[in-house]
Amino acid sequence: MSAPSGGETARPSAKRVEFTLRALILGCLLAVIFTAANTYLGLKVGLTFASAIPAAVISMSLLRAFKGSTIWENMTVQTVASVGGAMSSIIFVLPGLVMIGWWMNFHFWESFAICALGGILGVTFSIPLRRTLVVQSELPYPEGVAAAEVLKVGSPGEGQTEEAVRENKSGLWVVIGGAIASAFFGYLAAAKVFAEQTAAFFRMPAALGGGATGFGFSMQFALLGAGHLIGLAVGLTQLLGLALAWLIFVPVLTSQGFVDWSAAHGLVSVAGTVPADASAQDLAMAVWSKEVRFIGAGVIGVAAIWTLAKLAGPLVTGLASAFAAQDKRAHGEALTLTEQDIPIKMVGLLSLVSLVGIAILLAVFAQGTSLAGQSVLLVVGGLAYVIVVGFAVAAICGYMAGLIGSSNSPVSGVGILAIIASSLLMLGVLAVAGVPADPSVIAFALVVTAVVFAVAVISNDNLQDLKTGQLVEATPWRQQAALIVGVGAGALVIPFVLDMMNQAFGFEGGPAAIVSGAEPLAAPQATLISALAKGVISGDLRWDLIGVGALIGVVIILIDIAVRKASKGRFSVPPLAAGIGVYLPAYVTTMLVIGAVCGWLYERAIASTRFADVGRRMGVLLASGLIVGESLFGVLTAAVIVASRNEAPFALIGEGGAWPAMWAGLIAFGALTFVLYRWTMRRSAKV
Repeated sequence: MSAPSGGETARPSAKRVEFTLRALILGCLLAVIFTAANTYLGLKVGLTFASAIPAAVISMSLLRAFKGSTIWENMTVQTVASVGGAMSSIIFVLPGLVMIGWWMNFHFWESFAICALGGILGVTFSIPLRRTLVVQSELPYPEGVAAAEVLKVGSPGEGQTEEAVRENKSGLWVVIGGAIASAFFGYLAAAKVFAEQTAAFFRMPAALGGGATGFGFSMQFALLGAGHLIGLAVGLTQLLGLALAWLIFVPVLTSQGFVDWSAAHGLVSVAGTVPADASAQDLAMAVWSKEVRFIGAGVIGVAAIWTLAKLAGPLVTGLASAFAAQDKRAHGEALTLTEQDIPIKMVGLLSLVSLVGIAILLAVFAQGTSLAGQSVLLVVGGLAYVIVVGFAVAAICGYMAGLIGSSNSPVSGVGILAIIASSLLMLGVLAVAGVPADPSVIAFALVVTAVVFAVAVISNDNLQDLKTGQLVEATPWRQQAALIVGVGAGALVIPFVLDMMNQAFGFEGGPAAIVSGAEPLAAPQATLISALAKGVISGDLRWDLIGVGALIGVVIILIDIAVRKASKGRFSVPPLAAGIGVYLPAYVTTMLVIGAVCGWLYERAIASTRFADVGRRMGVLLASGLIVGESLFGVLTAAVIVASRNEAPFALIGEGGAWPAMWAGLIAFGALTFVLYRWTMRRSAKV
């Protein structure tokens, strides 16, 4: 294909196999798979995974059957697939519309428009940043560099070794093997052969206040794989957050002494409103969900602000350099094929079309509500917010992706700050227009935040992909076009998966599922963001608890600075991970920590071998396969529940015998984990 017009000149590209129809089709198919898997995982545990590397491995294995496939064509597949998977992070906000009761189900066109229009802005807003944040920057881009290495090793071309071909084939089998194993274990759990999770709650001794606490444990391979990917530093810091939540905050806030102190000072304690004869589980879970999670939100918010503050200087410099580069292009500077972005005029046109679409979306959304009379003010204000905040988060998230990777980038923290800001702005609109604070106000704030969040998650992924493209000498404008295709693929599938999950399971705080006995999905980030929106607009947000979390966040930041300085950067205590450890359910965090430790032990075991580099890549592929297999089985389960109206369609054993099922599951889970890692190590040794 020839380069787009726009004053650039370049080397001829007629023979370059890159932006092909087969690559786009395969990329879209993988995008659908990874988006569905990520959507389930995010709703279940509040985490998503980067799909670039498994997408690259699958692409190289399948396209090898076609004559003339190239590394750049595989790059196109990976780009489409990874951005489709990243789009699933919109589930951190969008379910809030169901949780507050505004929607009973997910409206397809509104959901699609939020994802697609916000995602396209995420692409266009990040294009001016490519030269500075990718080409001229020394940012490590860990996932982008790793994906480039996988593509270089496995793609056909001159100089490719037989070892590379073997690694590519083995990598595909590792992904498939991990997926089959995790899906099969998920089936056995659904059949009630094994318990999927267990928890125990108890009262503390009277000498320690008599409060309640507990612990939870989950046997889910998707969480094990996610823990492997986040790494030991993040995993152990999440363990710190878990300890803060369940060894300090929950016992203290449920103690009789704290209840009496709260009553004496005119404060409302959740523990004081729970019946005196309530079980330890009811008491502990009530306090954790209604109080402790807001402490975690405070830690997350401070961690996000700290990250933004550290980026302020490099960000301003980077933006100035990017616009200077665009100015040179406008004056006819010749660029090579590997330096051509989509022309800035086309970027502006795409952005304008997206903004017009967003304006229509906001105007239609306001009609038929108490906001209808102020729709012009709301649309103009909403667009201004999307442009200003959207471009800022595009730059911030792009930089953070380059610094610490897309998977570890605190986009959830950005979402928390965005919903608080948009809710405060809505309060201003209410004061000016005299509109009462009703659910439509909260819903409008969530829609605007969802658009901004779509911008954030796509820019977070895009610059990582563009780094991979730079390292394999792909054509930037073709990558950027592929990114837009990936946004469309992800936006198409998300409303269907969300609606199916809502029907089958429901969400915490939202309408009941169609099967009354089904356990609702936690959707932790969406739960928090909707609670923040309601709290700010209604005026009853627990700022005191958020303030406590903020102070703890500051302490953890200081500890992180000291640890980094003392270890000369070798060790860290990521503040965001501590906040997530406080906020996520205990059974989730526990398995994430176990997964991080398993990944660390695996990498230590292969560190001194000749196949250490291959083994590390295979470990990433195994973890990705574990996530995909169980998550896709979860999506299948939701579909069967909806079709059969049966909350346990695969059950072979009735309820009862919880402890035997728990011990059987624990033994089987541990044994299968060992076998999978051992098998992966042996396959790595044979490459």
